[in-house]
Amino acid sequence: MIVEIGHYALVLAFALALVQSILPVWGARTRDAQLMAVAGPAALAQFLFVALAFGALTWAAVVSDFSVANVFENSHSAKPLQFKISGVWGNHEGSMLLWVLILALFGAMVAAFGRNLPETLKANALGVQAWIASAFLLFILATSNPFQRLSPAPMEGRDLNPILQDWGLAIHPPLLYLGYVGFSISFAFAVAALIDGRIDAAWARWVRPWTLAAWVFLTLGIAMGSYWAYYELGWGGWWFWDPVENASFMPWLSGTALLHSAIVMEKRNALKVWTILLAILTFSLSLLGTFLVRSGVLTSVHAFATDPARGVFILMILTLFIGGSLALFAWRGSTLTQGGIFAPISREGALVFNNLFLTVSCLAVFVGTLYPLVLEAVTGDKISVGAPFFNVVFGIIVVPLLLVVPIGPFLAWKRGDLGAVAERLAVALVVALVVAAITGWISRGVAPVLAALGFGLAAWLVVGALAEFAFRIRLFAEPIGTSLRRARGLPRSAWGMTIAHVGVGLSVVGIVAESAWKTEHILIMKPNDTVEVAGMTVQYQGSAPRKGPNFQEQTGVFAVSRGGVLLTTLRPAKRFYPARQMPTTEAAIGQFDLYASNLYISLGDAQTDGGMAVRIYWKPFVNFIWYGCVVMALGGFVSLSDRRLRVGAPVPARLAGRVPVGAAE
Repeated sequence: MIVEIGHYALVLAFALALVQSILPVWGARTRDAQLMAVAGPAALAQFLFVALAFGALTWAAVVSDFSVANVFENSHSAKPLQFKISGVWGNHEGSMLLWVLILALFGAMVAAFGRNLPETLKANALGVQAWIASAFLLFILATSNPFQRLSPAPMEGRDLNPILQDWGLAIHPPLLYLGYVGFSISFAFAVAALIDGRIDAAWARWVRPWTLAAWVFLTLGIAMGSYWAYYELGWGGWWFWDPVENASFMPWLSGTALLHSAIVMEKRNALKVWTILLAILTFSLSLLGTFLVRSGVLTSVHAFATDPARGVFILMILTLFIGGSLALFAWRGSTLTQGGIFAPISREGALVFNNLFLTVSCLAVFVGTLYPLVLEAVTGDKISVGAPFFNVVFGIIVVPLLLVVPIGPFLAWKRGDLGAVAERLAVALVVALVVAAITGWISRGVAPVLAALGFGLAAWLVVGALAEFAFRIRLFAEPIGTSLRRARGLPRSAWGMTIAHVGVGLSVVGIVAESAWKTEHILIMKPNDTVEVAGMTVQYQGSAPRKGPNFQEQTGVFAVSRGGVLLTTLRPAKRFYPARQMPTTEAAIGQFDLYASNLYISLGDAQTDGGMAVRIYWKPFVNFIWYGCVVMALGGFVSLSDRRLRVGAPVPARLAGRVPVGAAE
């Protein structure tokens, strides 16, 4: 009965989405306050019904109701409870329901916290949000019903894909979807502004918190996915330029550009048309990612759907929203003026430079990801665009961008002085050069150029960000008490910017160190065999079988010592899941250098002579990659706590309750 309630709730949510997609938009067009007022309650009710449906599916998974096809295909009575819950979104139908749940959540939040929004903008934005919800709810009900019953009900389920039975999966998809779907708010506001024909700095202030929140969650989602692949797949890599990885990275790049563009628009009332276009493109890339993962076009551990009908349906949604929004932009964009004028050497100019390189890098990833698919579809030829292409092209584009990052915040709005900026960044430049020289000397013979340039760039980013903060509080120029008072008085968005830029530098440290100094040992080891890795002795002490709740595993035991002193014992394993008849590799990771570096061990196949195939990696400072991402996200959260970035901007008295129609100011 609970399953039927969930299905019925989904149907009611679809009906509410249709109401929300029509009445408020028509009310905004006719200036009918009563019709516009429908948007808020409809959005809240839609969220409640989708949440009820999601809760019903979760309940079916928890109690192992195998009469539900989705539960039968993706669960097992012996599966641990946490994986029964996370398995709800570890499949196509459940993940799409989670996608719509988060979409409805964002719509409900706009309805609940957007009280300061002009009525027509709020009605149009929630209407656009409902258009998206209607399309995806119809997609779920027509092609991906998670509540489909089986008769007779099987006695046991087929279990979830073993590599998805991991705590990382419980975190990665929800975070990623909060980012993906969060950009729908920016998209909805952009389309609403085009419909209404008006956009100004207040619009940017309303959009910026939603964009920032989506960016933060997408950053964490990508980082979590990277770390999950690193320890779960047993390859020892943290980024593979997999097309599905790229599908999440592209909206992150575009969303980062949108964030910086919205700052220019809010502060200087400039880049209006460009900001609207970026809002459309960012969510369009999120939709593209959904298509790539759910259509069956790609074969990946991330991709669930293989039904061509689903792919065609999502392609139609993609065409409707991307094509429709771009057509609306082409029609209405000319009515929006660009606003403020600024010199090339200015903070606005630096942010435009930032936008240019971010969008070009996004384009490079887009071409490298989709070109093989398009070529195969048109000619039947198969080619592979792999890491060498992306590493070279993306690196060439992103290095100039990172070099400019510390310079932008020092420049004044409208017109800047490069000479003054050079003086203020002199310490950062000296530190960067010293770090590069020391690194080159230490790593001579081992990728010295890459390591030296990379560490110098990381030092430039970190010290440059701290130097800008020190300049703001006049550190060492005034008594320390005065500087501390200035620091306390700084807007939290200033703190957030500094923290986020430091996070970028930390990630660069991890990327460069892992690329330049990693070592790999692939060998056959018998009990009591040893190997020297990074000054440590790794001894294989043998293996033993172990039975888990829904798997059997062979666990290896490795003692890690230095100078005869035991440092740690690592236990990698090879697991086998009988229900799925699938093996997995469970790597063991030892943390060293104050949790910065990893000793990574994974098992291969057992040998007939009693030996074991073993991969041992030394990953110096690799954890800085993910530490940096967390610090970037922390900077975003700090910025979100700024009272000036609270959801909804104050509405001037002369504009309260109305928004002029026609061309922008």
